[in-house]
Amino acid sequence: MTVDTALAELQARANTAKAAEMAAYHKVARAYLGVSVPEIGELSDRWRAELALEDRLALAAGLWRTNIHEARVAAAKLLTQARIRPDEAAWRLIAAWVPDFDAWALADHASIAGQRRLVADPSRIDLVETWVTSPHMWTRRAALVMTLPWTKQNFPKDQDLAIRARVLDWCATLAPDRDWFIQKAVAWWVRDLSKHDPKAARGFLDQHGPTLKPFARKETARHLPDAAPD
Repeated sequence: MTVDTALAELQARANTAKAAEMAAYHKVARAYLGVSVPEIGELSDRWRAELALEDRLALAAGLWRTNIHEARVAAAKLLTQARIRPDEAAWRLIAAWVPDFDAWALADHASIAGQRRLVADPSRIDLVETWVTSPHMWTRRAALVMTLPWTKQNFPKDQDLAIRARVLDWCATLAPDRDWFIQKAVAWWVRDLSKHDPKAARGFLDQHGPTLKPFARKETARHLPDAAPD
């Protein structure tokens, strides 16, 4: 499977009208084919099943380099898998994409792939922590999106609790950031945590809520019924 072959399969499903809608919606200057995410998922699932890991990594890297929206989504989906062995090359490739993030959809597809690799080896969070102070907004945001799995555990182990506390510190660092996407990411992380650890979420909101923009404060408190109104 070559990049050209994969692109041909994507282009065979192109929809000009949808491509124009997507370009207007995402507001980033790149090529759009108008292929839906489910269609991309079907293709990437088949490619993933057909390819050895080394070939899959090469295809993902090549598709990402095209800078075509659907090709980048497919690249991320090729590496979205709980178990990849060995997975260091996959993690390095995903991390190398982070500086290229420039829109939420591609950032989120790639970050979901990154989530799987962080869960597989939580020591990689040491690298992710360096992203929190990046001048690149999407890199800062990726630090929170990639660590979302640690908001969802009902019975976290000690290591998981330590990671939760660590990322909550990142949220505190980012709370004064006025960028909408960062405010949204902080709210998203703490809101999801509130479903499983309301005490920790409440403590964050009590301490850092006044620093958040009103919409983010409201979103953070969505599942905390005793939250004080703005």
